[in-house]
Amino acid sequence: MTAPGNQPPTASAPRISVIVPAHNMAGSVTNCVQALRRQTLPPAGYEIIVVDDGSTDGTGRAAAAAGATQVIHKPRGGYAAAARNLGIRTARGDILCFTDADCCPHPDWLAQITAPLANPDLAGVKGTYDSQQRELVARFVQLEYEEKYDRLRRQPRINFIDFYSAAFRRQVLLANGGFDETFPNSEDRELSFRLATRGYQMVFQPHATVTHIHAHTLPDYFSKKVRNGYWTAQVVRRFPTHGVDDSHTPQSAKLQILLMALCYASLVALLLSPWGGLLPLLWLLIFALTTLPFVRAAWAKDRPVALAAPFLLAARATALGLGYAWGLARPVHFQPAPNDSQVATISGLNYLLKRGLDLAISLPGLLLTGLLWPWLILHLKRHAPHSPRLQRQRFAGQNGTPFTRYCFTPTPRLRRWRLAGLPQLYNVLKGDMSLVGPRPESIHTAATYPDWHRPRLAVKPGILPPTRPGPQTDDERVQQELAYITHYRLSHDLRRLWAARRRPA
Repeated sequence: MTAPGNQPPTASAPRISVIVPAHNMAGSVTNCVQALRRQTLPPAGYEIIVVDDGSTDGTGRAAAAAGATQVIHKPRGGYAAAARNLGIRTARGDILCFTDADCCPHPDWLAQITAPLANPDLAGVKGTYDSQQRELVARFVQLEYEEKYDRLRRQPRINFIDFYSAAFRRQVLLANGGFDETFPNSEDRELSFRLATRGYQMVFQPHATVTHIHAHTLPDYFSKKVRNGYWTAQVVRRFPTHGVDDSHTPQSAKLQILLMALCYASLVALLLSPWGGLLPLLWLLIFALTTLPFVRAAWAKDRPVALAAPFLLAARATALGLGYAWGLARPVHFQPAPNDSQVATISGLNYLLKRGLDLAISLPGLLLTGLLWPWLILHLKRHAPHSPRLQRQRFAGQNGTPFTRYCFTPTPRLRRWRLAGLPQLYNVLKGDMSLVGPRPESIHTAATYPDWHRPRLAVKPGILPPTRPGPQTDDERVQQELAYITHYRLSHDLRRLWAARRRPA
């Protein structure tokens, strides 16, 4: 096995490294490597690294014969995530591009996928699939992806990149621990969400295309969706906010999963009443209505697929729902990462409890203190006549997303009584802030964070800091905030709120 390196790229190193994980892909890796060798970029500007993940069919020999710059042989284990991590450590380029062994990149793929990274503020880029298959299911899968691409085109920044067509800065991946090797599926979703929660900027590049061989039979498609649903549930346990809305998945797909679940659950009504069959039919009717936008778009491209789409969408919703329910019923208990800050976030039950505490205090707090607001406004009019009554300041919130923090102009009396920050309860109720959390930072400061500071953006900033104030450096403060996130317990917030009743925040 080629020993992995962890050294930074040298001046003589290629600017770009292409990493292709492969397990028993001798039948397709040749076409993939040959397509990579036919790129429009100068060959001296990039290297092709194929990671042979314990293949038994001669995949490594086929890749070498096709012209791969380097073939790394590793024992089977750790899934595609481990193979990609090995490629990341071995690569010499400062930009890493990823595709799969069953993909054939278009001749301009490398040029297109790396072009957005000319912007130094960007960390990653997502490309697209196309397909030349003629099977009905494969054509349906392609239109599925095109629906997602239409959604991605409308977003200036995205939070999900799948690695069949992707590019990242090598230093970003190294600094954030690379792929989580405990995920045999959806490891790219987990990594994307992890980077997005830390404020890294990623974009969609619709012109960076690879040709792929999609699942082309209904059983293969169904089983793949069940696995995706199971592992998506594990990712959402870790990053619950992205389970509600991610840049990749249409909201209609999530609604369809719910509707199919209601349809199956309501079949019980058939046993209770002769009219019980009407309820499943109602849910099916609503489901059919949600498929109309997809059918309309498909009709303009492929009419046979459009006619089959409602049935295939029902199969998709059923498979994803089964997988997701399985994932909730049998969650994976992950081993702690070597560096806990690699995956630091507040998730699962802790996330729900923390949000519940925020709502339980912020809503009554706003209602009770609302009686004071007229007096506060009169006080500010008298003691700060030339200042705005309500100050608005822009800060970097969770995931680095900008938000407006509200507070009263802090006169000496309001500071002494600690009333200037009352409007921040509205920020907590709205979901921009939490009662306890890392100190809010300006947007400029957050944009210039060193990589190890970025995990603090995985949670909402707080009105109260998680630790009592005292002399400390910025690095010491950030270390304490990361420890708070990594080892979060609701009792910590309760103790902090109790301590703040007599002490300044």
